[in-house]
Amino acid sequence: MTADVLAAAQQKIVAKRFDEALRDLETLLEAEPENTDALYMSAVCHRYKGDFPAALELLGQLKELMPEHGRAHQEEGHNYRDLGRPDDALLAYMRATRFNPALEAGWRGQLAILVNKGLEAQAAQVRAQLEWLQSLPKPLVAVIDLVAQGQLLRAEDLCRQYLRKVPHDVEGMRLLADIGARLGVLDDAEFLLDSAVKLAPDNVPARIDLIQVLRKRQNFARALEEAEHLLESSPENPQFLSLYAIESMQTGDFDTALDVFDQVLARLPGDPGTLTSKGHALKTRGDYEAAVDAYRGAIAGAPGHGEAYYSLANLKVYTFSDAEITGMQSQVTDRNLPYMDRVYLNFALGKAFEDVGEYDSSFEYYEEGNRLKKAQSRYDAGQMTADLRAQSEVCTADFFAEREGYGHEAPDPIFILGLPRAGSTLLEQILSSHSQVDGTLELPNILSLSQRLRRQGRNDDASPYPWNLADLSREKCREYGAEFMRDTRIHREGAPFFIDKMPNNFRHIGLIRLILPNAKIIDARRHPLACCFSGFKQLFAEGQEFTYDLEDIGLYYRDYVELMDHWDEVLPGFVLRVTNEDIVDDLETQVRRMLDFCGLPFEESCLEFHRTERNIRTPSSEQVRQPINRSGLDYWRHYEPWLGPLKNALGDDIRRRFEIE
Repeated sequence: MTADVLAAAQQKIVAKRFDEALRDLETLLEAEPENTDALYMSAVCHRYKGDFPAALELLGQLKELMPEHGRAHQEEGHNYRDLGRPDDALLAYMRATRFNPALEAGWRGQLAILVNKGLEAQAAQVRAQLEWLQSLPKPLVAVIDLVAQGQLLRAEDLCRQYLRKVPHDVEGMRLLADIGARLGVLDDAEFLLDSAVKLAPDNVPARIDLIQVLRKRQNFARALEEAEHLLESSPENPQFLSLYAIESMQTGDFDTALDVFDQVLARLPGDPGTLTSKGHALKTRGDYEAAVDAYRGAIAGAPGHGEAYYSLANLKVYTFSDAEITGMQSQVTDRNLPYMDRVYLNFALGKAFEDVGEYDSSFEYYEEGNRLKKAQSRYDAGQMTADLRAQSEVCTADFFAEREGYGHEAPDPIFILGLPRAGSTLLEQILSSHSQVDGTLELPNILSLSQRLRRQGRNDDASPYPWNLADLSREKCREYGAEFMRDTRIHREGAPFFIDKMPNNFRHIGLIRLILPNAKIIDARRHPLACCFSGFKQLFAEGQEFTYDLEDIGLYYRDYVELMDHWDEVLPGFVLRVTNEDIVDDLETQVRRMLDFCGLPFEESCLEFHRTERNIRTPSSEQVRQPINRSGLDYWRHYEPWLGPLKNALGDDIRRRFEIE
């Protein structure tokens, strides 16, 4: 077995029998060429044997498979150190500890090089990090290591075991909150960090963590309060000023945000991160030209700052100059460029070549950007299929008939859901132009509740989610519905109805029906090739990991259609389907359909949606500020020569429905 081979090789490495270990590992790699443990251990053997080129080649293969493998970067640092290349070693060690802060050897490697170079200020920062790591209890160091490896459930179990023994350890609470946030259990994370801040009011990292979780929960007012508290403690601190600016922006106070960003820039002239954040604020407010100037300013100060280039591309209506394209091409091949900058640049170059009609080059860059992102991801298409089909197995017509009258009676929520890039932002802009409808955001509340139920299903005596939906009592469903209404009120401005446009909520329509039976649900749908390829060329801020591979996204679309067909069958009339193509062909008819479905009178403003002034935080923000046009309907055809894997994954039924050859 693979595990036995690896264990035996590890023992031989400890015994310094490197040739024997290599023979075992080479045999394993012939059968499993992408076994990351075997690649790493082989690289270690080659370094100890002094064969640095072989070691670096293996590490290169490993980093292609797992770009944020901290130990691979640390091992690379050891190789460069032994080769007498301290600058390369320092960069490798820095990457290692950024990806895995638990790597003591990586911190020590940095410290030795910095001290040798006489860079005392940087050495002092690294020394402080090393001392902090060494001060932590060993179980917490192990938790940090497991989190870095993506083993979140093991990390959670170990952290909980530790906190049962030392319940008020603030670092342990911070770690458990971080795990909860990564798993999407944001309410638990907030509770832990609230408790940590009460125990240690002067613990700055805990308060910053709390602000970030509050932002994820979209409790922007409370996040702003916490940011104000930090700023009061140190009014000149650029980090605290930046946090305050970001939280001001989240609450819609763009004047304050922009003023504070300028204060930061007065202290840190040309800071690319601050200029990029300022650009985001300007874009959300609708100040296109000023946003472009901010992003260009970030690039002028840091030519490799990929996020600024991608932010320009993500405006959707910006066209890169020849000089900008050349600049991006020169940067994207820089081997020392941070990983995410490479990702950003590839997506930006994909958009740049798309705009000039060079679709073969465009697709190559989009494909490379997605390949890099997929290498970071642990998305499992098969598991997603199983999860979605479980919804159909549990949520039958009889299931809902037996639970008639469950849930909170509020009719206020309008859920717009489906796949990303299917036109949900357009539908939200149309409906939120109505005097009785508030547009909000992609609210996390339903997804967070589903994660809570999923975690409850991990208990020994509990049914897993979604099977444990059957265990929810009438009272519990009403309680969850009331909780949703209470927690989402901070996003509303007083209209009788409000929109939640989280696309992934389609996975949990059964849960929505149980807790909010009078809610309205609109399924935003688009031609599969148009929708899927648009998702493939969009770099999402987080989540939507199925979009990094054409086959994965095709399977996801197929699973989505299958599940929506199921909801139509067991909950007839509960979901209104609106297709992007129908909106473009006959806007007024579709607007009247949606308003009738929501029980709203017709208002002309819904047809003039592009004139509605509101902050829009999605990639489609500039597009939905324009009148309806047909330009994007068949844009995918430019890329059709490369869409074979997508077409195959969609399956026969969808290909027949849409006459896809």
